Amino acid sequence: MDDEGILQHLQELNFSLKDWERYQEISLEDLMKDRDKRNMVLHAMLVSIQSAIDLANHIIADRGLRKPLTYRESFEILSESGIIPPDLGDNLSDLAGFRNMLVHSYLRLDLEAVYNILQNDIRFLREFKKIIRDSL
Repeated sequence: MDDEGILQHLQELNFSLKDWERYQEISLEDLMKDRDKRNMVLHAMLVSIQSAIDLANHIIADRGLRKPLTYRESFEILSESGIIPPDLGDNLSDLAGFRNMLVHSYLRLDLEAVYNILQNDIRFLREFKKIIRDSL
């Protein structure tokens, strides 16, 4: 297994999760009215989720698993292969779908839903990071 490449992805995930954690202090009101804060939050979330996707795809390639057709499918493959639990795979797949909305539907984002993800879904990325780190 390419531990160095995986460690690089884990480091990026770790840095972006620290940003995400700091931004959890931002209120929904500030998220809605302050474009700069909103952009900081969305960027941290995007980088965190993309780092997890990159990590998943690196592991898939390293282990010779079937190639995912979508980002969502990356986590499904890890789950099917027993690398992560199925419920975590489902939650990470949902975050991959959210990542697509961040990239492609920025102006149509439901900021209350974004705030809910900001406050609650970081735990899935932390769990993923821990599982992968512990497997090295």
